[in-house]
Amino acid sequence: MKTSLNTYTVKEICKGFVYNELEGKGLFGLSGKLTIQPEYQRNYIYADGKRDVAVIDSMLKGYPLGLIYFNKITDANGDARFEVLDGQQRITSIGRFVTNKLAIIDSNGIPQYFSGLAEDKRQLIEDYKLLVYECEGTESEIKEWFKTINIAGVPLNNQELLNAVYSGEFVTAAKAEFSNSTNAKIQMWQTYVSGDPKRQQILETALEWVSSHNRQGIGDYMSQHRHDKNIDELKLYFNAVVEWVSSVFECTESEMRGLEWGRLYETYHGKSFNATDVQKRVLELYADPYVKDRKGIFEYILGGEIDKKLLNVRVFDEATKKSVYTIQTAKATAAGVSNCSYCAMSDNANKCKIWKLAEMDADHVTAWSKGGATDRANCEMLCKSHNRAKGNR
Repeated sequence: MKTSLNTYTVKEICKGFVYNELEGKGLFGLSGKLTIQPEYQRNYIYADGKRDVAVIDSMLKGYPLGLIYFNKITDANGDARFEVLDGQQRITSIGRFVTNKLAIIDSNGIPQYFSGLAEDKRQLIEDYKLLVYECEGTESEIKEWFKTINIAGVPLNNQELLNAVYSGEFVTAAKAEFSNSTNAKIQMWQTYVSGDPKRQQILETALEWVSSHNRQGIGDYMSQHRHDKNIDELKLYFNAVVEWVSSVFECTESEMRGLEWGRLYETYHGKSFNATDVQKRVLELYADPYVKDRKGIFEYILGGEIDKKLLNVRVFDEATKKSVYTIQTAKATAAGVSNCSYCAMSDNANKCKIWKLAEMDADHVTAWSKGGATDRANCEMLCKSHNRAKGNR
């Protein structure tokens, strides 16, 4: 890979600057010769009134903004065009400011746009020099370098890196569907999927679901479909999962967000559910003071309410266990039988065994799932073997 160091003024870089408000990204600069956000780049994430403003403040104070990297592409006629390898967040922030799409706050707390600055400050911004490394190489070399230089700063997440590695028509279409924050479906999706669409986290979930369905990793799936002109399979599978969840659960609780819906769909979508009954049970479990993990309620219901560990049901505290053990052991000793009621009813060598507290577990006399409370009146101590064998009876 060949590199050369050059300088550009802000005025040169921002000539012909185009910013897409709907997609939230800088598109072009340098009189149309610079692509600010090629497909392997992450979305613009500096538009928070802090990081974007900090870029402009640094320029006004004369602070360096650090190296910027361009990928130089020369066509058959010898004409060069460029793609931003590293620095698109800074360049987009600068471009938004000089085109009056971003304001900074002055010392008096008043918003100031570029056109409203004093002439000397506007000149300072336009003449500000950006130090740029122009790199030329193969696609593999450029993308490997792209990953390397993005280790520092706000690091690329895994999906942003995969988008870079497998950039092409498939990634372009997938980002347009799942990473566009103006998509009307985003709000509904975020009932079930966690993460920021701009950081590719909804796209990552969609890819995780469909690739798992196909028994692949995300990278394998993206590699296989890299040159596809559509994302039909990805969209259809993602929508199938979301529609299934919304049909089974009438509620939209915050704990539903980020659950492994793809795995749950694969496991349970062939099973019939009555949405009204499911909703009633969800509300009962939400109101149950012994349920400590509400996130587990949904899989617990889907699985036929068998795995209580999903709910992290409140267990008996140590004081209760010691108290019940003491009373239970005293009665057993007086009767000459084991202090485990199941052992006492057996005909084996443990029929009269007095177990130590550490050798016993606290158990619900009436199972929690059948309405039994987690209190002293519903507690009994059993030897560990019998407690584990008892299960949910």
